[in-house]
Amino acid sequence: MTKSDSPVSEAEAKAAAIARAKAIAPDIAARIGSTPATTFRGNPNIFGRLVADHDEHRALLAMVEETSGDSPDRRALFDAMVAEMHAHAAAEDQALWSVVLRNPDTTHDARHAVAEHKQIDDLIEELQEADMASPGWLAQFAKLKDKYLHHIREEEQEQFVAAEEHLSDADIKHLLSVFERRKKAEKADA
Repeated sequence: MTKSDSPVSEAEAKAAAIARAKAIAPDIAARIGSTPATTFRGNPNIFGRLVADHDEHRALLAMVEETSGDSPDRRALFDAMVAEMHAHAAAEDQALWSVVLRNPDTTHDARHAVAEHKQIDDLIEELQEADMASPGWLAQFAKLKDKYLHHIREEEQEQFVAAEEHLSDADIKHLLSVFERRKKAEKADA
């Protein structure tokens, strides 16, 4: 989804997400490859929008891995990734998972997703406190990347699918409005 809410193809959404990440450090490769297991994009008004954010996160994760030491590129990419992930998770929790919690059929998925957001926040906090130039930083970053990729794979292939089956059109419209508003506020506060 673009800001004007006009539908875009999956390839266009992925290309735009990578371009946003590349704008931070144009000389760093963004090798996210294909995500063949991620075939569900759901309703483009909310789930496609969430997956587009995930694509940007995938690109940022890959780009951070291409850096070394406490370099300006590593710092800029990591800081942008953290701000983006935090804003996305806060908006997703408020817009999607709070609505999904209402339905007993999807409560477990919502609780699981929110719990994983907290685990990811804890890993990010550890990285923020660590010395980026130390050899262990990239190893700790790899743990974050693995956890995050596991998390978004579950969301995209299981939790979003289950949630969409139980959401009304009014829910979808509400979700998009709340998501965009909350994400913008979170990024402004970052």
